Amino acid sequence: MSSSVPPEQRAASTAATGTPSGGDPSVAAGPASEQARGPRKVRVHHLRQAKERGEPLTMLTAYDAVTARIFDEAGIDILLVGDSIGDNMHAHPTTIPVTVDDMIPAVRAVARTAQRALVVADLPFGSYEASPAQCHASAVRMLKEAGAHAVKFEGGEHLAEHVRLLTRSGIPVVGHLGFTPQAENLLGGKRVQGRGHEAADRLVADALALADAGAVAVVLEMVPGPVAARVTEVLPIPTIGIGAGPEVDGQVLVWTDMAGMTSWSPRFARRFGEVGAELASATRAYARAVRDRSFPAAEHVYES
Repeated sequence: MSSSVPPEQRAASTAATGTPSGGDPSVAAGPASEQARGPRKVRVHHLRQAKERGEPLTMLTAYDAVTARIFDEAGIDILLVGDSIGDNMHAHPTTIPVTVDDMIPAVRAVARTAQRALVVADLPFGSYEASPAQCHASAVRMLKEAGAHAVKFEGGEHLAEHVRLLTRSGIPVVGHLGFTPQAENLLGGKRVQGRGHEAADRLVADALALADAGAVAVVLEMVPGPVAARVTEVLPIPTIGIGAGPEVDGQVLVWTDMAGMTSWSPRFARRFGEVGAELASATRAYARAVRDRSFPAAEHVYES
């Protein structure tokens, strides 16, 4: 998953303090919302329950402990440690250069911090495609070394055996269809996928194959709204959209897009704050205070 943010416009920092969800341990229903609180700890069976009850799932990316804590306390259901760390945090032009070794410290930080959210780790390009065995080995590292609760990887029916092996091994899998950033070079860039009857039918078939193989949810990225709605209707597991319209079972955004950390955001993203501007303002105020020697003041100095 990629935010499509040009490299020169990227920035990364923390968001404002979130509001604790205050989840009730006695509640065993679907994930939290403003109207109803969900389980104390979100687990894979809660995802299907949320779909059955029509309760939208919330997902955000997180790459460090600071933002993970804020998002977790705010009641986000799923924290995705995405390979979008590559183009949003590591200044790569795409997600393709990201490695498993790049991912593990970020996953570990998020998993150690989250108290309620389900933590999903992306398997990066080149770490799963060759065989189910390669996929299994990479996924095991994400769970054993980093503490992830589930993994996500891109691709449809041709990866069904990968999903089956992981599921048999006790590793929950989230699929990813539509625009798949790791295949950007093959797709001809960041382009909407699933347009036209044949492409839409293929997307539906891929989604059903992933669900039949044991996937617990499917991300739909940059898919026409009516196509995403069709997939959502026929699928027994939740669909989570990013640029896929409102008729899905949940939504995900790259957190820097959601929080307004950059001067530009993709069309499908809504800026729910302008944290980047606030951070820039705070930074300028700090610099002024240091230069005019108003910081540190007396209250910031230890006595001898």
